[in-house]
Amino acid sequence: MTSLPGAPGAGESLRAGLVRYHYELVTASKLGLDSIRAHKLRSFLTLLGVIIGVASVILVGSAIEGLGAYADESTAKVFGSKTFLVAQIASAVGRHEYFDKLKKNRRIRPEDLKYLEAVTGSQVLYSIYRQRSEDVKHESNVYEDASILGVSAALPELRDVTLAEGRFFTEQEERTKQHVCVIGQDIRAGLFPGSPAVGNTLKLSGIDFVVVGLGEKIGSSFGNSMDNFVYIPAPVYARLYGPSLSISIFGRARPETGMELEEALDLTRVALRARFHVRPGQPDRFDTLTPDAVRSFIDQILGMISTVIVPVTGISLVVGGIVVMNIMLVSVTERTHEIGIRKSLGARPSDIRLQFLLEAVFLAAAGGAVGVVCGAAATRLLSALFDITLRVTLPYIALSVLVSSAVGIVSGWYPARRAARLDPVEALRSE
Repeated sequence: MTSLPGAPGAGESLRAGLVRYHYELVTASKLGLDSIRAHKLRSFLTLLGVIIGVASVILVGSAIEGLGAYADESTAKVFGSKTFLVAQIASAVGRHEYFDKLKKNRRIRPEDLKYLEAVTGSQVLYSIYRQRSEDVKHESNVYEDASILGVSAALPELRDVTLAEGRFFTEQEERTKQHVCVIGQDIRAGLFPGSPAVGNTLKLSGIDFVVVGLGEKIGSSFGNSMDNFVYIPAPVYARLYGPSLSISIFGRARPETGMELEEALDLTRVALRARFHVRPGQPDRFDTLTPDAVRSFIDQILGMISTVIVPVTGISLVVGGIVVMNIMLVSVTERTHEIGIRKSLGARPSDIRLQFLLEAVFLAAAGGAVGVVCGAAATRLLSALFDITLRVTLPYIALSVLVSSAVGIVSGWYPARRAARLDPVEALRSE
């Protein structure tokens, strides 16, 4: 079948349709923007709901992401990046799990640490870890509730302990039970204000300890200071406070072995299972903890928080959308005569609908953009004022802009449809 002479082909019809659609889109956009500019104050007040909603989402998202980053940093401070922990109870969620592990798991004794060092010490580095709170003194200065830690000389290699001054105590000092210690910045500030700490002495349980090292400032972890520590050799700790019912052990693969954390942990688990006579298929009779396990738990908590908090914050966007719809309905009523004129000059219902729909979308999108800027600015300001970690991320920005645009489409559809269905004769009669 051939087309009639002079009739446009399919390609020309498509081109003509695209040109017409482009013209309608540009015209509707100009008319919508002109209306927004003509009522600046009203447009701004309309945007406030969307601005506040988007800024809230950005702020909450930044807080959640910042909390995740802070948790990662805190985990690294407590564990180190490649260190694992072995204990009778390394972690427990709730009282039931705690008492269940207390009942089933074996106590970890210093003899178990010696066994691990004898069996796997060539591949894995270990350090005992005991902790309690005590007051420390220097002359008339007292620091209350310092964190006293009985550890091995190998701890700096396991936990990435860095020193600002001095050194860590040596294996010989540990073996010979020397009264030496390494202190944190809070202890230095409390006991030695204005004087050097390294080379000085402090009293712990009435005994003088020589300060041989000063740790670098670490900061806080989940609201608790990490700079109030006093590291002393584990044998000295045992002499001061007696044997413990159960100890904790930090472990890490020796660098020269090239083993990963999981391999070193598996090696330790196999050795302890053999020592505790755990049969194949039975669960471990001790507890372990790795940085990845801590981060996974924290990520689950943050996921639950974001699942609840972000939708609640998004309610303000819904309120903003209702405001946009109300203002657009008022705008349709005010411009009824204008709509009648446009229709009498040949404008189709689709042209009117597109004009008002684009106007609502422009309002909501502009509110979303301003909200993103305000949220990012508030995030920076709060980070600087309160020294907290807040992090603006692209997913939350994209979410805010997409939701605000969707709010504009949904909120503008009914007013645009109402404007498009106005009778031109009745619209021309209105003033």
